[in-house]
Amino acid sequence: MVAWTALAAAIPGTSLAGSLVGLAAVLVWRVHEGRTAVSVKKIAAPPLGMATGFSMFLVPGFRIPWAWAGIAFVIGFGVLAYPLLRTSRLVRQGNAVMMQRSSAFFAVILVLAAIRIVARGYFDTFLSVQQTAGLFFVLAFGMIVRWRAGMVVEYRRLTGEAAGGTVAAAEEG
Repeated sequence: MVAWTALAAAIPGTSLAGSLVGLAAVLVWRVHEGRTAVSVKKIAAPPLGMATGFSMFLVPGFRIPWAWAGIAFVIGFGVLAYPLLRTSRLVRQGNAVMMQRSSAFFAVILVLAAIRIVARGYFDTFLSVQQTAGLFFVLAFGMIVRWRAGMVVEYRRLTGEAAGGTVAAAEEG
């Protein structure tokens, strides 16, 4: 990890190139995700897997003030997740629940990526590459937590599944 961050700091554009590769991967993943049935497990897996990234803060170079982390989380959770919530929804197709995106969904992903790239350029002027990465990780985590939590609520509404994982009487018959 240290070698990568040293390389990113030494070679201009490395961070941008990494962001663009990440964007391409997210777009491919989202297309694939839209073709398969959704389950609570599939909805919860990304934020749970992403949570392991908080281990980066064990390395002193990645640490940011708690207030900055809180602000980043609130911006991700409260502002940047909203367009994702508005442009994607779950629908029932037979026995399966599928993700249905509006035509604006991928445009939203691209705009969010552009905001991130521009903001990173600004923050990189007074933060280290590692601190900027930590800040944007927290922001992205807030965004995905709210989006996926909304999806879980919608999934349970569509399937009649109660919070404890039981199926409503109407679904059992």
